[in-house]
Amino acid sequence: MIKKRTLGTVAAAAASVLALAACSSSGADGGDGKTELSVLVNVTPNLTEDWWNELVAPFEEANPDIDVKIQNPGAEGVAAAVPRLLAAGDAPDIVQSLPPSLDLAPELVDLSEYEWATEGPLADQYSIDGTTYMAGIGVQLQSLWFYNVQAFADAGITEPPTTVEELEADLAQLKAAGWTPIQTGGDWMSSHALQTLGLPSIIGEYPDWFTEMSAGELTFSETYGDTVERYSDWIAKGYLNVDALGVKYPDAEQNFLAGNTALYPMGSWFAGTEAKTADAPEIGVFRGPAVEGVDNPAMGANIASPYVIMKSSEHQDAAAKLLEYLVTDEDAVVNQLQVDGNFRDGYEYEVNDLGKQLFEIVAATPASDYTPTGQGYGERVLPVGYSDELNVQTQALLTGASPADVLTAMDAWFDSAR
Repeated sequence: MIKKRTLGTVAAAAASVLALAACSSSGADGGDGKTELSVLVNVTPNLTEDWWNELVAPFEEANPDIDVKIQNPGAEGVAAAVPRLLAAGDAPDIVQSLPPSLDLAPELVDLSEYEWATEGPLADQYSIDGTTYMAGIGVQLQSLWFYNVQAFADAGITEPPTTVEELEADLAQLKAAGWTPIQTGGDWMSSHALQTLGLPSIIGEYPDWFTEMSAGELTFSETYGDTVERYSDWIAKGYLNVDALGVKYPDAEQNFLAGNTALYPMGSWFAGTEAKTADAPEIGVFRGPAVEGVDNPAMGANIASPYVIMKSSEHQDAAAKLLEYLVTDEDAVVNQLQVDGNFRDGYEYEVNDLGKQLFEIVAATPASDYTPTGQGYGERVLPVGYSDELNVQTQALLTGASPADVLTAMDAWFDSAR
């Protein structure tokens, strides 16, 4: 059951937003008698308005009584546009790229009656109080280590590691062979590397870690302590690039692709960049391992392209029909997966060798192994600000703070944030 305290981030203006939402004019009938469905989407260099219109064109052809209107949020972005549109009484029928949250759930249609939603990717993980509000197309894997195949050969490493202990031994061999073992950077990348190291073991040992941490039943130091100490030791031994804090994400990515470092902890979206990079070194990937004794390493993952239906929509049945198409039609799903480098078991598209390895990881990962990263999602959420604080403290490690100081600071933060 969701604790009341997690609703503390709702702004005072939420009451007026809810009142105004009821009078939304979204989903009006067109002048030609067609049902108009407005779909607010994330528009990017890959996901252009033209691409979105092409994606829904086969649905419109098969359903001539429905006209899909793609809505571009512009520079404001989807997350900022939704509360503004709700307050204006002009919410879209469908929103893409905004997963359900405790704050947003009262505005969303319950999709629990639809099998295509309840049995879709990460449906259980994103549910709230057992209710399904979202349907997605696939997953973005996060607990991954990409590696330079030549670096492993130079260090005499013949197989990817299957435990953290084996990974640690590999790092020593890579360092001895003259390689910088791990490529990381500043900003959000600092804690991403730490989570890639820690979460497979921590969630494997404490499956309800998010809930128990939020409730104060566990502490950061008792669950993350070994990981923080190990990561600090890796820093001291020179296993990370020494300029990490000054390296931006694009530069870290390019440095690894230039063949200057051996390992790169990053999400599956990196494969899309690698596929477009001419003269990239041969790169492999393995799932983030757990420490010895943890037999079910967790896999950090996020939903790819979540869709929700706004409760204010006047055409919820038509909206549900469109969602079913977007998340189950093979051509539509593959098109969406491929354009942004996402993955889903049973839906394959043409990829290079690295992409094939990721498909194998997805196929071999049970749904129960997936875990949120950062602040979490669905019912598995941490107090607001966790990701920022974890970044601050991970960066403190990179500048010489002791593991004890970092763990004390994180415990104090949780005590004040709960």
